[in-house]
Amino acid sequence: MTTFTKHIDFKRLAGAIVLCEVIGAVAGFFTVNAIKNWYMYLNKPTFNPPNWIFGPVWTLLYLLMGVAFYNSLKSENKHSSAYKNSIVLFWVQLTLNLFWTIAFFGLRNPELAFAIIILLIAAISFWIMQLQKVHRTSAYLQVPYLLWCCFAIVLNYYIIHLN
Repeated sequence: MTTFTKHIDFKRLAGAIVLCEVIGAVAGFFTVNAIKNWYMYLNKPTFNPPNWIFGPVWTLLYLLMGVAFYNSLKSENKHSSAYKNSIVLFWVQLTLNLFWTIAFFGLRNPELAFAIIILLIAAISFWIMQLQKVHRTSAYLQVPYLLWCCFAIVLNYYIIHLN
C-alpha cells in the first residue's frame, strides 16, 4: 500500500465526486420516466424497497465512488499495477453501472440488465481488491456499493421471474 500526502486538493476531490454524480444524474434520466410508465406496473418481490429510497442511496454511493477515485488518483505510486488496475476498474464499473440502468430502465430489458449486473458485481469486486493495495479506506468505502448491487441483482432476478 502506498502513502499519501496530507494535503487535500479540494478541486480534484470535487471533480471526482461531480464526475460520479453526473453519471448518476444521467442514470436518473433513464430511470425517472420508466418508474412512472413501466416499473410501477411490474410485479416485484415483497422486499422491494419504496421508490424514494433509491435516489438517496445512489447519491451516497456515487459520492463514495468519487472519494475512492480521488484517493486513487492521489497515490504516490502511479507506476504500480495496483494503481493502474484501480483506475481502469473504476472506469469499467462506472460504465457498467450506467449500462445497467440503460438496459433495465431505458430499454426496459431486465434480462440484459441481469447479465450486465453480473459483470458489474465482478468489476466492483475486482476494483475493491485493487483499492485494497492503493488506498485501503477507499476499498472499505465501496463495500456498501457492492452490497447494494448484490441486493439489486436479487431484485432484478425476481422481476424477471415475476413478470
